Amino acid sequence: MSANGGAAGSPANGLPVNGNVSFWYAGTGVPRPENPLDGDTRADVCIVGAGYTGLWTAYYLAKADPSLRITIVEAKFAGYGASGRNGGWLTNSITGGRDGYVRTHGRAAVERFQDAMNRTVQEVIDVAAAEGIEADIRKGGELNVATSAAQLQRLRAFAEDEAQWASAGTELLDAAQTRERITIAGALGGIWHPHCARIQPAKLVRGLAGAVKGLGVTIHEDTPALELGPGTVRTSRGTVHARYVIRATEGFTAGLAGQRRTWLPLNSSMIVTEPLSAAQWAEIGWAGAETLGDMAHAYIYAQRTADGRIAIGGRGDPYKFGSRTDADGHTPEKTVRQLTDMLGRLFPATEGLGIDHAWSGVLGVPRDWHATVGLDDDGVGWAGGYVGTGVATTNLAGRTLADLVLGRSTELTDLPWVGRRVRRWEVEPLRWLAVKSLYATYNAADRAEAAGRSSTHPLATAADLISGKA
Repeated sequence: MSANGGAAGSPANGLPVNGNVSFWYAGTGVPRPENPLDGDTRADVCIVGAGYTGLWTAYYLAKADPSLRITIVEAKFAGYGASGRNGGWLTNSITGGRDGYVRTHGRAAVERFQDAMNRTVQEVIDVAAAEGIEADIRKGGELNVATSAAQLQRLRAFAEDEAQWASAGTELLDAAQTRERITIAGALGGIWHPHCARIQPAKLVRGLAGAVKGLGVTIHEDTPALELGPGTVRTSRGTVHARYVIRATEGFTAGLAGQRRTWLPLNSSMIVTEPLSAAQWAEIGWAGAETLGDMAHAYIYAQRTADGRIAIGGRGDPYKFGSRTDADGHTPEKTVRQLTDMLGRLFPATEGLGIDHAWSGVLGVPRDWHATVGLDDDGVGWAGGYVGTGVATTNLAGRTLADLVLGRSTELTDLPWVGRRVRRWEVEPLRWLAVKSLYATYNAADRAEAAGRSSTHPLATAADLISGKA
């Protein structure tokens, strides 16, 4: 049931179920937290956050050394955050792109990084199969399309750059080839690569939590962490003392003492349709289950779900003043309308189709928009800042953290993102003003390009530079 009493598929007053964490839990119901911490305890490793990062870290540590006492503390329930709300793209993206790493580490190191990300996609698929996790996984690749002249210019430039990387595996498609995969109104071209799978996020995270428990890891849900440091994690229910402390809190990092400006919590919103008819799917195509994005500045992301719906997302209202985070994923009606309008523009065949659910999630954004993983000499480790590309990256982070905790020097611990540090975000109200201005600029640039501008709007280029993305 949703917060307003409606059930998914039967929205009250004709409106979609709004919030209730996400649609991905509609079939099973939102989990009830279990096994809250009851006083102080000890462990070898304490992980804060039972999302993908925390669970993958625990999984590989427990596999490598079953004698380790591993404890995870989680504020709500395993998969409450972005891991149970995302768009379901298990893809090979290096968060923030390759260029920054080329400048700091050289091209060969970045090629190894990209190859590691490619292999990570298959690693997740293989582990899910080995552990009996049924997460609607289908490896159909990733398709990004251009629907304006300016977007097409960016797409072609991107394809030229991708062609210089041996591990990219991309294919540039013309308009007809794009339509052969998915019929998208106004699509002028596309770019596809094979290193991506469609997943059902909540099924993956809940299945992974079950696998971790089966390995002897203790998960304390309904146990919010208040502060962490060398050797200790202080929660609302007691303190965990551990040799190693791992911060795996992603978009909720700002809620920890002393972490308000570490990563910016950025909101992303989604809607999902009711199931499409056979005739509608015949018109749209999408038989390959590709994940779908576009080349807009304020881009969208979408998937064809296993039960025949379209789930589509975008930034919506991206930031709450003071780095506040949401409670249950409630989404402003304006954002629901925007996403519904975008759905109709891309897929005219969905006209009149009902929207069953809308929700939002929060993701972590470092000041330079690049993810990072590391372990300090005092035993405090971290991973995150995925900026929405974490479904696969969390697995690589978990394997890397396991190697670091176990003191192993491997090809993973030598990747360019390990130990990366950047400056903190600005104080308020500068943070709020900057993010609001950034996305207002991107939206204005997208409108100008949709109206006929043939090249990237200079406002968007300036926004990339000012934000730290470029």
